[in-house]
Amino acid sequence: MQRKILVTAAILLMLLLLFLGVILFGPSTPFQAPYQYFYLRTHQTDQLKIKEQIRAGAFTNREQLLFTFMDYWNVWPRIKPGKYKIRKGMSLFSIVRMFRNNQQEAVDLILTKVRTKKDFAAFVGRKMECDSLQMIQFLNSNDSLKSFQADSNTIMTLVFPDTYRYYWSATPSDILEKMSDQHKRFWTKERLKQAANLDLTQEEIYILASIVEEETLQNEEKPLVASVYLNRLRKGMVLGADPTVKFAVGDFTLKRILFKHIQETSASPYNTYKHKGLPPGPICTPSSTTVDAVLQSPSTNYLFFCAKVNGNGFHVFAETDQEHLQNARAYQKWLNERNIR
Repeated sequence: MQRKILVTAAILLMLLLLFLGVILFGPSTPFQAPYQYFYLRTHQTDQLKIKEQIRAGAFTNREQLLFTFMDYWNVWPRIKPGKYKIRKGMSLFSIVRMFRNNQQEAVDLILTKVRTKKDFAAFVGRKMECDSLQMIQFLNSNDSLKSFQADSNTIMTLVFPDTYRYYWSATPSDILEKMSDQHKRFWTKERLKQAANLDLTQEEIYILASIVEEETLQNEEKPLVASVYLNRLRKGMVLGADPTVKFAVGDFTLKRILFKHIQETSASPYNTYKHKGLPPGPICTPSSTTVDAVLQSPSTNYLFFCAKVNGNGFHVFAETDQEHLQNARAYQKWLNERNIR
């Protein structure tokens, strides 16, 4: 009799352990997609708020058991704000371990060309916890930017198109810090020497490169375009760069810059027809190829360039007003014939 009781107890214990094993290590996700993300927001990491977010996330159908296991393994003080990837069929044990060990999903910011701080802030806001408003406020705060040795005009000169990896909860300062580190790595001793030879600062090289970036898509002619602007700077001429007027207008769909656009934006420091020298900040985020094109621009006598009439994206360069006027008239005629306004 005693033996039967012991055997029965052993069987019941085994069944209980098996049941607990299934509960703890078996699938606990109700969704059918391969995975879904759970976002734990900053400043909402007290136990009650976390539970509310888990319920709202609906990534498990065993919430109360999950909370019990999180109690048992003391997860609440260890869990960090961030983006977590919950895979289909994930067990409660795996979820608890992921939270306890802060196994967050990284966010890659794949930055290509952006033109304005507003565009950059919107891009960050779509990917990260901090929204576009927080980002633009940071970019416009000279006090916040002091640690980067930049101001609200020059801060974008730290931003190079590249892929940057962050935690989802990264702050605007965290985001700029990593981009600033990349900026420092880019500016090698050789590049700093090249900038000094042109009698320009890093920021000025970047600003000029942003204009060149907007002037041509053809990498092979970027050094020549840069040489034109460098020659104008040396002679004290206005740059007369159409992309800067487009930036001042704020309409990047413009195909032609007309006299009215120049007049409408005459007060803007970005209007390089009205103001000598470089604008106070970049008009886009140029590629490293374009920055190098400025640094390595050849010595020329070119003071002008104009788009070629065949519309292939290349330009024709000129040393004199008369030569440039002929080129410009030919191009304007070509535009008018095609009703391009």
